[in-house]
Amino acid sequence: MLKVNDINVYYGAIHAIKGVSFEVNDGEIVTLIGANGAGKSTILNTVCGLLRSRTGSIEFLDKNLGSIPAHKIVELGMAHVPEGRRVFLQMTVEENLEMGAYTQPRSTIDPNLERVYDQFPRLKERRKQIAGTLSGGEQQMLAMGRGLMSNPKLLMLDEPSMGLAPILVEQIFDIIKRLHERGTTILLVEQNARMALSVADRGYVLETGKIVATGTGGELLRDEAVKRAYLGG
Repeated sequence: MLKVNDINVYYGAIHAIKGVSFEVNDGEIVTLIGANGAGKSTILNTVCGLLRSRTGSIEFLDKNLGSIPAHKIVELGMAHVPEGRRVFLQMTVEENLEMGAYTQPRSTIDPNLERVYDQFPRLKERRKQIAGTLSGGEQQMLAMGRGLMSNPKLLMLDEPSMGLAPILVEQIFDIIKRLHERGTTILLVEQNARMALSVADRGYVLETGKIVATGTGGELLRDEAVKRAYLGG
């Protein structure tokens, strides 16, 4: 579904992403793990067209994304739930969700809303509530629901557990597993390496802009170097 080949991304003179290649197959959960500043979010921003690589290629559903603007990439079937949630704080829950459907025909909005409310019953209870008054966990659910409103073939999640209490982290990962079980392909960027690898089919370990290890989720959970660096031993 997604093939990233030899991308190099710069912020001015800073070489942030160095020759990264990876792929996501239809129906998988693939995770990118690494420390703060390793380049995980930069990769997602490059895949979805917000940043551009100086080299290599990014192919999504056999289309080269090199010259396609970000909003057209959404229309192709890719949704990006950004780090920090970034919901529209002064709008209601339902208005936020409708914003996620801006690339979709009007006839699909009501059925999509019902599907999102089925996935996130809490959002249905709060559909008329101002988003800025939601808890952090509810805002994360809203950001994920907004992404699903575009009918994505690939859902990219950037640090969905950031800033959440442990019980809410468990809830968010339960939701990720349910989305996957219902057929959504997911590219997950996550600092909570143990949780991410526990749900992932495959994972890539990123250090200072380079991929230094790859394997199945189970293999990386058992890898001694990964355990020392990211899993507390």
